[in-house]
Amino acid sequence: MLTEEIISAVSGPPIGANTAVPKDVGIYSHTLTPSWGIKSTFKKSSTPNNCMAVSNSHIFTAQDQKSHVHVYSRTRGNQETFVSFQERIRSVALAGDVLILGTAEGRLILWETCTGRQIITPPCHVQAICCLAVTSNHVLTASEDSNINVWSLARLLELGADPGFEPDLTLSNHRSAITSLVAAPGENPETSLCVSSSKDKTCILWNFRNGQVLRTLLFASIPLCTTLDPCGRSLYVSCEDGSLYMVELFGGKALVGSRSAEVSSLVVQVDSPLGVADAEAGPATCLAVNYDGTLLLTGHTKGRMLRWTLADSSHPTELANLNASITNLTFVPLLKTDGNHKTATVVKPNPNQRQYTIQKQLGNSAQEPSRFDLLMASQGFPAEAIAKAASTVSDGEIVSNNSALADLQRENEELKEIIKEQKELQKATLASR
Repeated sequence: MLTEEIISAVSGPPIGANTAVPKDVGIYSHTLTPSWGIKSTFKKSSTPNNCMAVSNSHIFTAQDQKSHVHVYSRTRGNQETFVSFQERIRSVALAGDVLILGTAEGRLILWETCTGRQIITPPCHVQAICCLAVTSNHVLTASEDSNINVWSLARLLELGADPGFEPDLTLSNHRSAITSLVAAPGENPETSLCVSSSKDKTCILWNFRNGQVLRTLLFASIPLCTTLDPCGRSLYVSCEDGSLYMVELFGGKALVGSRSAEVSSLVVQVDSPLGVADAEAGPATCLAVNYDGTLLLTGHTKGRMLRWTLADSSHPTELANLNASITNLTFVPLLKTDGNHKTATVVKPNPNQRQYTIQKQLGNSAQEPSRFDLLMASQGFPAEAIAKAASTVSDGEIVSNNSALADLQRENEELKEIIKEQKELQKATLASR
């Protein structure tokens, strides 16, 4: 049975004298399906917003108002190590084996966790990098200076070359600090979508490959966090007044794309919330949508975790009360992306090292993956499977056509025999007269 697992992180002191919640636990691993429950916990962590990243083997969390990153092993269930940096870390994201960090001084740090290689850029923002978004080929950095920089991940990680440490593009339509940044999956230059929210009470939909503003959304309150559904078709926004919005991007009145009837420069006022959180829960500061897009989980400032069923407009269900402000919610990947190898132990960054050794743990099986495994690990339908299916259909059509042709030939022969008999009968009748 499919198991969905979500990791939550909290920050700050306990809210109340709730003895059922351990005071020193900072990270929780929950199972969402088939049943809700706490799978494991990790201690000694206070994680601010946008400062947690989860891989198949580890959890990385930056600590509040500190320059430390704690590394937890999901396999062993304990804290593996912690890494100190020269600047306070304000945001964390993961791209494969590369941990990407945004600092309070506006720098970008890239750490290869399997080799220890570290790359530090000069200050690329005037103020702190408060949000990060990662795609397969790009890194997006958002700052309190209201700007968003778009970087080529391959160029930042290139060995033996001077990358120049200049962003490919800068997006600068916001008028206040960025509060959240999320990017849709996919790398098509025509549909490279990202969404940023700001203290200027707007969310802007961008094509981050060409810098085009696709749509500007205006809210009555400051949007605190955003997320997209797995297909990138709906946007979810939580605001400071406790309201939660769902904005359909390609619905009956499309906001973006070829079906949009309005010009992109027109600002859209978003008025109808999906729901409003109760006052005892506080506003939601982190959101997460499950993989089939049917459930939305929200983490609130007063320790409540709520589940919203998107198929109807019913009141949300409280899943847990963690007795501290919930700052991060991240679903664990359903399918392993590292194949038959994994990073068993992370290698601490060493800026002075010039030669690196990759440390990986191989899986139990060195055999070639089965056809089923290849299909499960592929995005969409593999070309080989499509070609095989097409050849099967073609062969079936040929067999069907040959059978139909044989039936027609047999019917023609029978008709010829009938016509021949009629002619002979006609001749015999005329001769008898």
